[in-house]
Amino acid sequence: MARPRSIPDADIYAAIRALLARDGEKAVAFGAVARLTGLAPPSLVQRYGTRDGMIRAAVLDGWQDLLARTTESEEAQPQALLKSLAEPAAAMTDPALMALTLRDATLREAAETWRRQLEATLSLRLGGGTKGPEAAAMLFAAWQGQLLWLHAGGKGFRVKDAAKRLT
Repeated sequence: MARPRSIPDADIYAAIRALLARDGEKAVAFGAVARLTGLAPPSLVQRYGTRDGMIRAAVLDGWQDLLARTTESEEAQPQALLKSLAEPAAAMTDPALMALTLRDATLREAAETWRRQLEATLSLRLGGGTKGPEAAAMLFAAWQGQLLWLHAGGKGFRVKDAAKRLT
């Protein structure tokens, strides 16, 4: 069977992030990504230059995707918004991806931009005013903590209940 000539970057990035989450950073190599995507390793080298460049592009794409989803969301209630973001956000809060994000200034800035946008959106949906930003920051922190601990088997509280307590 012939190799595909072209695969969208988004599909390659998703494969890289899945590999990172499943097997860690050391498992990501041009050969491993080639096997997952069907592209030839030299095509990946040509596209991304280095292994680190390929990984960085995949993680940056994950943060940019979350930012776009947050900005485009029409969910009215905070809990509905967070629920709509839960799956992609949980993928990005995977410990392996967070470790990569924290080590790279560009990735940290992308994550911080997303957090600020989400908190601003939550603040408005929690009623704004002087308490809106603080309530949004607390809800964001609780939600992120819940997503992080899901990887360790914890279930925790319901975001809906936290949102009610903060309004």
